[in-house]
Amino acid sequence: MKFDTPAGISPIDRLAVVGRAHLRVEGKLKTTGTARYAAEYHDVAPGAAYGYILGAAIGKGRIDRIDTAAAQAAPGVHTIVTHENAGPIGRGEFYVQRILAGPMVDHYHQAVAVVVADTFEQARAAASLIRVTYAREKGRFDLLGQKPSTPIAPKEAFGGPTAVSVGSFAAAFASAPVKIDETYTVPDQAHAMMEPHATIARWDGDQLTCWTAIQQMNWGRRDLGLIIGTPKENIRLHSAFIGGGFGGKGTVHSDLALAAIAARISGRPVKLVLQRALMFNNTIHRPKTIQRVRLGAATDGRIIAIGHDSWSGNLPGGRTEPATLPSRLMYAGEHRLMRRYLATLDLAEGNAMRAPGEAPGMMALEVAMDELAEKLGLDPVALRIANDTQVDPEKPDRRFSTRPFVQCLREGAQRFGWDARTAKPASRREGRWLIGMGMASAIRGAPISKAAARVRLHRDGRVTVETDMTDIGTGSYTIVAQTAAEMLGVPLDRVTAKLGDSAFPETPGSGGQQGAASATAGVYAACVKLRDLVAQRMGYNTTDVTFADGRVSSAGRSVPLAEAAKDGEIVAEDSMEYGDLNERYAQQTVGAHFAEVGVDAYTGTVRVRRMLAVCGAGRILNPTTARSQVIGGMTMGIGAALMEEMAVDTRFGFFVNHDLAGYEVPVHADVPHLEAHFIDEVDATMSPLKAKGVGELGLSGVAPAIANAVYNATGVRVRDYPLTLEKHLAGLPEPA
Repeated sequence: MKFDTPAGISPIDRLAVVGRAHLRVEGKLKTTGTARYAAEYHDVAPGAAYGYILGAAIGKGRIDRIDTAAAQAAPGVHTIVTHENAGPIGRGEFYVQRILAGPMVDHYHQAVAVVVADTFEQARAAASLIRVTYAREKGRFDLLGQKPSTPIAPKEAFGGPTAVSVGSFAAAFASAPVKIDETYTVPDQAHAMMEPHATIARWDGDQLTCWTAIQQMNWGRRDLGLIIGTPKENIRLHSAFIGGGFGGKGTVHSDLALAAIAARISGRPVKLVLQRALMFNNTIHRPKTIQRVRLGAATDGRIIAIGHDSWSGNLPGGRTEPATLPSRLMYAGEHRLMRRYLATLDLAEGNAMRAPGEAPGMMALEVAMDELAEKLGLDPVALRIANDTQVDPEKPDRRFSTRPFVQCLREGAQRFGWDARTAKPASRREGRWLIGMGMASAIRGAPISKAAARVRLHRDGRVTVETDMTDIGTGSYTIVAQTAAEMLGVPLDRVTAKLGDSAFPETPGSGGQQGAASATAGVYAACVKLRDLVAQRMGYNTTDVTFADGRVSSAGRSVPLAEAAKDGEIVAEDSMEYGDLNERYAQQTVGAHFAEVGVDAYTGTVRVRRMLAVCGAGRILNPTTARSQVIGGMTMGIGAALMEEMAVDTRFGFFVNHDLAGYEVPVHADVPHLEAHFIDEVDATMSPLKAKGVGELGLSGVAPAIANAVYNATGVRVRDYPLTLEKHLAGLPEPA
């Protein structure tokens, strides 16, 4: 099915199932512990051995010698994989880091060897017996020390063009009556998902089957094939449940590739789970950024010039963090300059993490906007309303498909009680607590991609949907089932969604805030085809038929849906493909975040007291699962604002706090009640469902809202995330 004109009325608009709050259809499996994750498929590979990765002990250099004799002789050991016996190993298309070190070591904890043994304990013990002799080299581990002065080539596509210039920024900024010119830093951040990277790999002849934790099946087959030299047609991946990804399980990591290689060499299935301490330096992370934001405004608050420069680092061939992306679309302004710079660093690869670009970019832009509002003597909400735009600032003839940004701001301010905020910083106290309120805007792209599905109508009238879409805790099972239930007019409990199998029709998977919109559109297309087949079998006119209440009706005749399949199940498969609507319209999600904090006047400790997110994201397919996504993003934003930082040892080149004890993330005690509110809107340019994603919008803008609230509470402006207490303690007002 081709979608190339804005949607009109469709069966989805009946909204009997879609758009309503439903509990997760797989919730019982998860709450009873019967949902199986990648490492828990104990019955699929009888006699499986266990793999254990030994990570490199240096940050840069080469391997002179690997002595595996003692390890090979250890009890239970079958084989030890190193670069000397692994055979040719390629690279995938999305990640650039090499799966296996040798002879060169590119970064700390890059895999050096994989021990395969009868038990995990035997593999771990044997790994400790491997002796590796390294020739250490001087590495590049400090972004500030490697900070380049020339923007990278504009050909890089990830996150759009790396350099954008509109108008005459330098002259406009120089002549602006009111200016902000500040630098903000966002540290390296870890995905820190609950489920570790894990794979069970089994070869049957030249056919490889893997049970793994991966967000995007199509990328996984493609990249695994390129890495291990196997046609992707010979690879099947299963990923029915994923215990969190946040972009960190987008495609192939060392667990999947090395389990497959180890299984091929050892001749038996291999289970490989990354130990927690290996995940931080062995896989990807959100890279540190240094961002300079310049805003020039008229005295009435109208932005005249907006400039945003961002520096990040990566392995050779790696991508930039596209932190300038939100500044290109968030506000009006005639004169614009956005540039991204890339340093070469010898740290683990920097790559996609929830809302890449927007999350760290807004952490700078939205604090700069707060500083501009104060300098102008304007309310921060009013400043943002004054600079709203309904067209792409870089392409004024390209309108936003929908952009209820001002509505988000106004409804958020009213719901949060923003008018009670005291504009003068450090002027509101409750005992020992300094109280502050802050806000920030939110924006995140609304991509949508080709997706397919297969729908089966069984003899008993039940429906099964098959698609390789994954569920990383987002509610994919539920919204896929809701779409089919709506289209076929059956109750939700009559639909079974089967996901996470690469043998099913292809989708873009979970990532980039496109999964929900894309996968449900693919299900819609397959259901349209199934509706036609049912109508034809029942002798109905396919253009005048209604599916509702488990029945099919047309021209005054109504029969049970199951009647159509009495002679055998009916199967339909189709995909949704797209025209140029994404080029004709700027398709984005927008929102506003509000936060209230308390700062202990004696210790500088920050406590978030309450938060509100107001989101404009097209039709909300399921308010329950959408709210879960937004408050999850808000929780992640608390971490980014106040505690999350991968500390780099710039002497030896590694992230020191590489576990969940040293890398702090928010826990229950850090998170108050969070409120999420959705604007009632639809976007007909997206798909027949008129929906967008929302999972990454819930993060974008949260951290700066908290940072602005901390400033309002203390009067101390911190531009270096996270806002840990030592950064403002000395500047706090005297305790009352």
